[in-house]
Amino acid sequence: MRYKIIVAMFAYAVAFAPAQGLPREEETALLAAFSNPVQIWGRGVEAVIEQAYRLCFKTVIIDGRVINLRMPFAQNHERDSLVEGGWEFLGKGKSDSSSLWPVIINAFGTKDFGRYIEALKNGREQVIIFDIAGRKWSLSQDIFDIARMKAGSYHGLPHRPYVLVEGTGAEPEDIYNYLYCIAWTGMDCSAFVWHTLSYIAKESGVNLGMSLRRALGVPRGGDPSYFAGTAFYNSQSREIIAVDDTIKNLKPADILLFRAADGSMAHSAIIQSIDFSRGIIRYLQSTDEAPLSERGVHESFVYFNPKRASLSLKDPSLEWTQKRFSPFPGEKESAFSDDGQRYRAYGGGRTVRLRAMAPIIAKLPASGCKGAPR
Repeated sequence: MRYKIIVAMFAYAVAFAPAQGLPREEETALLAAFSNPVQIWGRGVEAVIEQAYRLCFKTVIIDGRVINLRMPFAQNHERDSLVEGGWEFLGKGKSDSSSLWPVIINAFGTKDFGRYIEALKNGREQVIIFDIAGRKWSLSQDIFDIARMKAGSYHGLPHRPYVLVEGTGAEPEDIYNYLYCIAWTGMDCSAFVWHTLSYIAKESGVNLGMSLRRALGVPRGGDPSYFAGTAFYNSQSREIIAVDDTIKNLKPADILLFRAADGSMAHSAIIQSIDFSRGIIRYLQSTDEAPLSERGVHESFVYFNPKRASLSLKDPSLEWTQKRFSPFPGEKESAFSDDGQRYRAYGGGRTVRLRAMAPIIAKLPASGCKGAPR
């Protein structure tokens, strides 16, 4: 049976463990084993990538409810075509999780967020209207607004998403909406890839940003993460190695690039593991074209016949499980039903490898990976 790893469950377990009545030492040992990626992924690069991934999740208690949060998606100029000036997410969407989480936690302490939570639990069906450019939100309890939303007649705009809520309390999806529309916090796709690669390098004692400053074209005093975008991964830099995307050639930390209609690469993701015995590729990404509960950083899978590892990722017989939806219900649907369609679109995607990562990964212990869970 296939299932997804719930990476935030360690923190969830911490919140509830005392109720189990275990001795403190036993409780601590149990939680440490539960949270340790080595239990599934061994000690190689797969486990290190998993550790980087888990840093993008946090469990918080909001209004007495335990909520597991994932790092939101962030992309500048995605929705600002109808407003003057536009806006920029914190750190231009390139900030690391270590700097974003404190900002997110601070946002939860504001009076505005408190009013938002109260509105979500007032027991009334209503429409929340977000004004992203103004970093404001408002409520509509107009019966016609509610009826239109229920009927699928969406009156929102890219910079003014409409969200229908039932007034029964805050869900993780509601928290995501606030962080995206009001707090302007999150990671874009290439920021998450850079976060993961940098974390792998750090585990081997290497500062990846310093090593690649020249290749990235970072000016004096500049932040390398701002320059390690999808365009860099698709560049002709000697630091980028093109990889034949047949499954047998893939390795953890390889970067998947998804093409846009104009032929450029518009999205990037990173491979975490390839289970050749059972036919499972697990890759990680940050995007908002996903089910509501997965918007932001999330895991995705490709299933293949282990006897056909010579297939290209572009082969339509592969099963890409990641479905694609509009970021807010009612908005224009994604042009693709799943990631497989998107990877094959516009001439097909591309797989690349960062040259600097090869010696870094070689320093890590042998994997001992038990394989991606089904």
